[in-house]
Amino acid sequence: MRSTFWRRQPVHTPAQIFVTELDVSPQSDDLDLMGGSPYPGLLMTNPKLSPFSPTTATLPKFRPVISERLAESGPGKARKARQNPKISQFLDEAGSAWDTEGVDDPLSFASDFRRASFAAGDRSPIKDTTSEPAGLVTTSSCASTPSSAGSESASRTSPSRSPPLHPEVGGLRLAHRTLSDPKLEQRNLKEMVHLNSRLARVERFERLLAEPNVDLAKLRQLSWNGIPEQFRCMAWQLLMGYLPTNADRRAQTLTRKRQEYEDCVAQTFARGVEALDPALWHQIQIDVPRTFPTSTLFQDPVIQQCLARILYCWADRHPASGYVQGINDLVTPFFLVFLSSRIQTDPEHSTTADIPQNVLDEVEADSFWCLSKLLDGIQDNYIHAQPGILRQICKLKELIARINQKLADHLEDQGVEFIQFAFRWMNCLLMREVSLKNTIRMWDTYLAEGSSGFSEFHVYVCAAFLVKWTDVLLKMDFQETMLFLQGVPTKSWTEKEIEVLLSEAFMYQSLYHYAPNHYSRK
Repeated sequence: MRSTFWRRQPVHTPAQIFVTELDVSPQSDDLDLMGGSPYPGLLMTNPKLSPFSPTTATLPKFRPVISERLAESGPGKARKARQNPKISQFLDEAGSAWDTEGVDDPLSFASDFRRASFAAGDRSPIKDTTSEPAGLVTTSSCASTPSSAGSESASRTSPSRSPPLHPEVGGLRLAHRTLSDPKLEQRNLKEMVHLNSRLARVERFERLLAEPNVDLAKLRQLSWNGIPEQFRCMAWQLLMGYLPTNADRRAQTLTRKRQEYEDCVAQTFARGVEALDPALWHQIQIDVPRTFPTSTLFQDPVIQQCLARILYCWADRHPASGYVQGINDLVTPFFLVFLSSRIQTDPEHSTTADIPQNVLDEVEADSFWCLSKLLDGIQDNYIHAQPGILRQICKLKELIARINQKLADHLEDQGVEFIQFAFRWMNCLLMREVSLKNTIRMWDTYLAEGSSGFSEFHVYVCAAFLVKWTDVLLKMDFQETMLFLQGVPTKSWTEKEIEVLLSEAFMYQSLYHYAPNHYSRK
């Protein structure tokens, strides 16, 4: 049994449409070229040039159009498809052949063409058309030859024209309605908008940081929603006040500050570790190996020596506070961001074997100065009795009572004290609750908030973080609550969840920061 259906071939002349008659008899193992074209002027093609792969299944099954109407409307002698039950059986068995991804597949071609149209800016809606016979796949935007144009005009004026059978998608008229997937179109559009937005942000950062004098107000505004990785090192150093905004002074400042740190290390360790404060050095030696134990970078002995020098030098220069457990976590985002700007590989999963020593020395110095800038703004958190953290915990408790009184009452009824779980949130800035990558994204916003980012805004982030788990916590008793809050399930969190958390924190800050008695409990 032979049947006629239409296929588009990848030719350079858009007006050329190929017609193939395939042997679809069950006894035929191959697809042979049979007979002639029912339409004069249309070329024949050998289907053996396009082998089908029955194992490929990337698109829904598509049944060829078995059209008797072609014999009525087309000139020439078109062989009418004879009806036979074996046709249906063959089409079911060969249905997956229409799932091929080659250039001969009209479905795949149409999908690729549509994506190309989106990339070129074409947002034309899908619409029905009656300009071609059922089953044809043509390009509506290409110019036709005079002869083909005449035949096309005659075809359009034919009184036996049937109702529209196929949609027009991005300049293509296709023979099956399942090609129009609104959900897929919407998802592709969203992805394109998101990509364009990210590219626009990169351009804005590039222009801003290339200015002779960087406007810090604009940089803070632009950084609140995240900083592109390639600009994060410079942006952080500017926002921390480590680098001057004037471009001409930056190289000199970096050289001076790095040399100053090198002199500090040389002076501190001049007589060896035996001359150091034994209790302080011992505590640092215990905490440094515990810093991100799953990270290849921070388990490298050379990197651990860098962190130990940074922490000891800072504690030695700040005797009022000294070293406190948790500060070792705070240096890691700086070290990772600054190192990633100097090497090509992923630093979090790298070793120091291929990193030049001068790069490590410069990253160590930059991390020390930025850590010092950070701790200067939250030094109350690390002096004796840590009063800064206690104030933050009290403020968090008040916020939860205003935001979600039901949750606050439940925690009180279960005997859960905020200091039991929130102390670590304040001491380590939630770094042990979220991944290092997500922490870096959070710090983009914290730095954009200015001097209050790590002290005040962080409390609202903790409030949003706790409220997020309300439904789970309301079903738990004291023991379950403590276990849950000490290991909150955030391993699957991405940047999207962090941005939602930051947005909720900003909303709470806008509502309650300048209205301390708003919705307060009597």
